[in-house]
Amino acid sequence: MEGSKLAAAILGEVRRAVVGKDEVLAKVLLAILAIFLVLPIGRLLKEAVYTDGHFSLDAFQKFFSKSYYYATIGNSTKIGLSVMVCSLLLGIPFAYFYTFYTLGGRKILFVLCLLCTMSAPYIGAYAWILLMGNSGLVTQFLKTIGLKGISIYGFGGIVFVQTLKFFPLVVIYMNGAFRDIDASLLEAAESMGCRGVDRFRKVIMGLTMPTILAAALLVFMRSFADFGTPILIGRGYNTFPVLIYNEYLGENGTDYHFAAAISVIAVLVTAAIFLIQKFASNRFKFTINALHPISPKKPNGVGGVLMHVYCYLLVAVAMLPQIYIVNMSFRNYNNAILRPGYSLVNYQKALEKMLMRSIGNTVVISVVTLAIIIVIAVLIAYLVVRRSNVITNLVDTLSMVPYIMPGAVIGIALVVTFSKKPVVLTGTLLIMIIALAIRRMPFTSRSATAAMMKIPITIEEAALSLGCPRLSAFLKITVPMMSSGIVSGAVLSFVSIITEMSSGVILYNNSTITLTIGTYAAVSSGIYGVAAVFATITLLVTVLCLIVYLRFTKLEDVRM
Repeated sequence: MEGSKLAAAILGEVRRAVVGKDEVLAKVLLAILAIFLVLPIGRLLKEAVYTDGHFSLDAFQKFFSKSYYYATIGNSTKIGLSVMVCSLLLGIPFAYFYTFYTLGGRKILFVLCLLCTMSAPYIGAYAWILLMGNSGLVTQFLKTIGLKGISIYGFGGIVFVQTLKFFPLVVIYMNGAFRDIDASLLEAAESMGCRGVDRFRKVIMGLTMPTILAAALLVFMRSFADFGTPILIGRGYNTFPVLIYNEYLGENGTDYHFAAAISVIAVLVTAAIFLIQKFASNRFKFTINALHPISPKKPNGVGGVLMHVYCYLLVAVAMLPQIYIVNMSFRNYNNAILRPGYSLVNYQKALEKMLMRSIGNTVVISVVTLAIIIVIAVLIAYLVVRRSNVITNLVDTLSMVPYIMPGAVIGIALVVTFSKKPVVLTGTLLIMIIALAIRRMPFTSRSATAAMMKIPITIEEAALSLGCPRLSAFLKITVPMMSSGIVSGAVLSFVSIITEMSSGVILYNNSTITLTIGTYAAVSSGIYGVAAVFATITLLVTVLCLIVYLRFTKLEDVRM
C-alpha cells in the first residue's frame, strides 16, 4: 500500500510539472499563430474598411455595384459545385469497384490515382492546352478528319480539367470508408431482400455518408480556391481567385483596399461553406466498427470486363496530361511553334530561364517550410491530445483556418502586414516560407494528431517516473511512435508546398521564383517548351514524394 501511494504521489508531481510546461508551450504556439495568421487577417480587414485613416465601405460597395465583380463568386461556386458532383459521380463507383472486387493491377490503379491528385492542377491545365487548345494535338487531328475540335477553354474546360484532377480524392477517401463497413451489415441487408443497386443506395451510401460529405467539401474547396486552371484556360470566364489576383496586380496599379475587401469576402464565403458542411456532417455523424471486413470478390463476366475498362480508362485519361507534358519537354520548340523531332533544346533554354534558381529556391523553401511544419504540427498534436483545454483547442482551430482560405488571400494578407516598417518581409524567401507553412500546416497536424491519439499516455508517464527527462521521453518514445502519421502528413504537405501557386504568385519576384511559378511564367510568355521542362521536373519531384509516401505509410486510404 505504501509503495502504491508513493508511486501515485510521484506520478502526480510529474503530471503537475508537465502540465505547467505544456501551458507555456501552448501560449507560445498561440502567439506564433496570432502574429502570422490572426494579425494578417486583422490587418486585411482593417485595410478593407479604412481608407486614408477613415472608416469606409466604399471597396465593398464597389464590389457589389458591378456584376463583373460579384458574378465571379457565382462563377467559382458554379464551377466548384459542378466539379464536386462530377468527381463524386466518377470517384464513388471507382472506389466501390476497387474495394469490393479484386481488380487486376489494383496496386497500379491506386498509385496512379495518388499521382493524379498529388500533381499540380496547373500542369494538367497546361497539358490539355497542348492537347486540345486551338493548335493542340487532338484539335489538329480532328481537323484532318473533317471534325470540329472540342474547345478546352471556358467553363466546360475548367470543370473537365479539375474533375480529372480531383476525382482521385473521392476515390482515396471513399476507399477508406468502404473498407470500414462491416460485412455482416451487408449480409443482413441481402437476407432481407435488399440487393444490387438498392443495397448500394440504401445501405452502403447511408453508411458512408459522412465520408461522402467530407470528400465533397474537400473537392469543392480545392476547386473554388484553384487559381492555376482558370487563369490558364478560363479565357474570359472569370473566377474569384483570378479576380483577386487581377485586382491586386492589375494594369492600373495595386489597389490594396479593393483587393483586401475582395479577400475578406472570400474568407466569409469559404467559412460559410465550411460551416454548412460541418452542420450537414454532424447530422450524419455516427461510429462504425468493421468487425468483419469486406472480402473483395473476383469480378466475372461482362460486368467484370466493364469494371476494368471503366477504372483503367478513367485513370488513363487523367494521367494523359502528365505523360504528354514529359513528352513535350523533349520536343523541338521555337517559343510557341512546335517543330518536328526531339532534342534537349528546351532544357538548354530552361537553364537560361532561371531553371537552376527555381530549383534551388524550391528546395530551400520546401525543406525549411516542411521543417517548420513538422515541428509545429507535432507540438500541436501533442497538446491537443494530451492537454485539451481552451488554449490548445484554440491553437488547433486557428491552425485549421488556412485549410478553407484561398492561397491568394493569405498572400495578400501577409503583404499588407509585412510590407511596411518595422518588419518588412515582402520580396524575401521568408515571407513565402511563412505563407506556405501557414497554408499547408493542416495536412501534417491532422495526420500527426490521428497518430498521437493511438499512443497510450501511460507509456510516457512510465518513462518520466523512471527518471527519463521529459524532452528525451518525447523525442525517443512519443515521436518515433508517431512517425508513420508524421511522415504521411509531411509528404502530403511537401507535395502541396512544391505545387502551390495561388499564394506564391502574389509573393514571388525574380529572386524568389520557384518551379511552380516558373511554369506559369513560361506559359504566360508563350515559351511552351520551357514550361514543359519546369512542369516535368515538378512532376518528377512529385513522383519521388509519392514513393516516399507509399514506402512509409503502406496505406490505401487517406484519413484527415
